[in-house]
Amino acid sequence: MQQKSTKISNGVMLNVYPDSIGEKFSDTIEMLKMTEFKDVFSLLYVLPTFFNSDLDRGFSIIDYDINTDLVDTKDLKDLDDLQIKLKFDIVLNHLSVASPQFKDLLQHGNKSKYKDFFINWNEFWQGNGVENEDGIIIPKPQFLNKLFMRKSGLPILKVRFPDGSEQPYWNTFYQQITYNSITIDELENIKGLTEAQCLYIVPVINQAIANNQDFSMIDFKDCTPLKADILQIVEQKRSYLGQMDVNGKSPLVWDFYEETLKKVKGYGCTILRLDAFAYLHKQVGESNFFNKPGTWEYLERINQIAQKNNLMLLPEIHAEYGLHLHDEVATEGYYIYDFFLPGLTIHTIENKTSSALLSWAKEIITKGYKTVNMLGCHDGIPVLDLKGKEVNGFYNKGLLEDAEIEGIMTTIMERGGRVKNLYDPSGKKISYYQINATFFSALGEDEQKLLLARVIQMFVPGIPQVWYLDIFAGKNNYEAADNGGSAGHKEINRTALSMQDIEQGLKTDVVQKQLQIIRLRNTSAAFSGQVGINDSDATVIDIKWVNGDALAHLKVNLLTNSFTINHIENGITNNMSF
Repeated sequence: MQQKSTKISNGVMLNVYPDSIGEKFSDTIEMLKMTEFKDVFSLLYVLPTFFNSDLDRGFSIIDYDINTDLVDTKDLKDLDDLQIKLKFDIVLNHLSVASPQFKDLLQHGNKSKYKDFFINWNEFWQGNGVENEDGIIIPKPQFLNKLFMRKSGLPILKVRFPDGSEQPYWNTFYQQITYNSITIDELENIKGLTEAQCLYIVPVINQAIANNQDFSMIDFKDCTPLKADILQIVEQKRSYLGQMDVNGKSPLVWDFYEETLKKVKGYGCTILRLDAFAYLHKQVGESNFFNKPGTWEYLERINQIAQKNNLMLLPEIHAEYGLHLHDEVATEGYYIYDFFLPGLTIHTIENKTSSALLSWAKEIITKGYKTVNMLGCHDGIPVLDLKGKEVNGFYNKGLLEDAEIEGIMTTIMERGGRVKNLYDPSGKKISYYQINATFFSALGEDEQKLLLARVIQMFVPGIPQVWYLDIFAGKNNYEAADNGGSAGHKEINRTALSMQDIEQGLKTDVVQKQLQIIRLRNTSAAFSGQVGINDSDATVIDIKWVNGDALAHLKVNLLTNSFTINHIENGITNNMSF
């Protein structure tokens, strides 16, 4: 199942939302046109608010049409003129409740063309569980215990069909049910309900909705005989937000994928990140995360569609190192995300030892992994990924010991980070997932540490992906995190920068020096050659890239956080000290 070879630029990738810089995507392009950004980036990863979406800052897709509130087709032409290639996401596992497909399901119920486009939880588990008092099938323990949960409770959203029935649909990620106010006019067709009763019960119900009160606690008084009829009107008016899991067994889903990959290729996409792809294949008796061989079969089908559109796939996998899923995906010829580098870099700098970091870098070289790496990103700093894992009764070690991972967490939390956890089917927290913080704040807002982290990223093997906020030494945004609701922890690292912020930032040493380092990585022929890691003391990092006469040599002193770069290109030697 080897992926067809589709080479991508060996340069550096900028990562933004369409409105991360200024107000619209065109402002990001104006920034890239600045003299200071000349030759700094070859790739641009634009997050999915580029498309029409409603939740999770783009990862709840309504459709893959361009979001014209933020993006203009002229922007795509301007990027092409800058010779910057595009990377997008396709969210394989789910679509928004507001997608045309799910809206059709809500409107037509069992008569909908898209009835099987999504996964009816009860139909999926029929014969493999017991229905509870709420009409939900609870899978048998041997099945339930294999489910990988991204939130507490069962991964379902109950929706109301036109016939009044409540149907549970698989919903791995976010959901929200909103009850909307009712009016007197909406109750006028209830037989036996007087105008006086309407004048009483409507404000009572609307107050209960405003207070998020259980309807069973409402005193209906003389409306009690008509309570069921009144609440039916209330239920009919409820609305939903959510990311609904699609059914990979439906031919219509694969028609949708075909249409979507063709569409994003038309926008100029060359690299397609497969978000949440490991959750797509679901099978009774198997985990709902990267079960085999089903996940491989789905990945191959997507790969075939990608090849027709000359797209390079980048599967996203968040899993413990000890599970070795990254190794399996890489063996099949795919690029993989290096989710290990962020935590390893912080561990290296804070503990002044390069052993774990360089062990991983040597593994990349030895096994020939093709990676895309990062420090900060739109999400949190991964820590689960560094752990070991028991597989078939044997414990595979992680890249760090659990105590070392806890040390990273404690350090970042003390510096203001927020935590995202994972849960078992009963709702009990079983593991931490990631910590949300800007990379600068995670490093104690120390500019020299940020420069050191950046140069490490530029010199380890892989395509470097750079979060826009980190370039400008962005700090934790606690106000945004506090005001962001249930997913507010993510907003700590998503502060939008005005064009004035950009201009002011470009005057600072930490920004200028980062751009200098990134530009070197993006333009030097040395980084298209061979990389070697020289043996040294654990307090030293010594990495050399060589390509013919071109050379880039990094030496780091972790005791002082200082480093030097020796660069030779076209017979010209340049020695830089930081």
